[in-house]
Amino acid sequence: MNKITGTTRICAILADPIHHVKTPQGINRLLQARGVDSVMVPIHVTAGKLASVVAGLRDMNNLDGFVVTVPHKTAMVALCDEVSPAAVRIGAVNVVRRSPDGRLIGEMLDGEGFIAGLRREGIDPEGRSAYLAGAGGAANAIAFALAKAGVARLTVANRTTAKAIDLVDRLAAAYPLLPLAVGTDDPSGHDIVVNGTSLGLRPGDALPCDAQRLEANQIVAEIIMQPADTPLLLAARRQGCRIHYGAPMLACQIELMAAFMGIAEAAGA
Repeated sequence: MNKITGTTRICAILADPIHHVKTPQGINRLLQARGVDSVMVPIHVTAGKLASVVAGLRDMNNLDGFVVTVPHKTAMVALCDEVSPAAVRIGAVNVVRRSPDGRLIGEMLDGEGFIAGLRREGIDPEGRSAYLAGAGGAANAIAFALAKAGVARLTVANRTTAKAIDLVDRLAAAYPLLPLAVGTDDPSGHDIVVNGTSLGLRPGDALPCDAQRLEANQIVAEIIMQPADTPLLLAARRQGCRIHYGAPMLACQIELMAAFMGIAEAAGA
């Protein structure tokens, strides 16, 4: 890592828990490779303290921005001064740029990063059916990205059914020709199964869907980075499925996040 001095710019990542995050490693490697005098640091903040922490970050003159992850993506929308149309539609923010006057501008790159990660591994969702577990911030972004990528049909399942219904209704308004359904924990009958929840992040978490109903011809994809082999992916492998790790999603987001926060421009990219 570059030497930190009084001129070093700062960016951050906010999460709870924080131990599993991989973004600082990726961003800091990018900064070092480009010779940028900046560093990303992890900030552990609980949901009840998010607003006060963000208020403090707003007043840090050497802060370029911050990444937002579980469980703060949805709450972050209301704490920004401005959010992109995509973030408004999705209802979540995962990266924030701080302007010199302290204004906070939010964007949501989870969906774009997820689709880019799939394609980097040779998986094109266009024309395939997809099952998505989850209806939170990341799942919302992935749902809209799957629709934009041209999936043949999309099923959304969530423990709180009302949240799944709300997401499907918003998808239907944006993509009226896309066949949509609110699903159960049964992921069978779909080409791609996506865990868009945080289940699998903590030891003892329940599975995001009924893994016994997975089929060998399915692709099972994660968004969780750590552990790499989540309980869902381990179960999918036992069922003979092709598995897709969470890491490619992050790898594809690193450049996008850096550019949004102004790091890439600062490096002359």
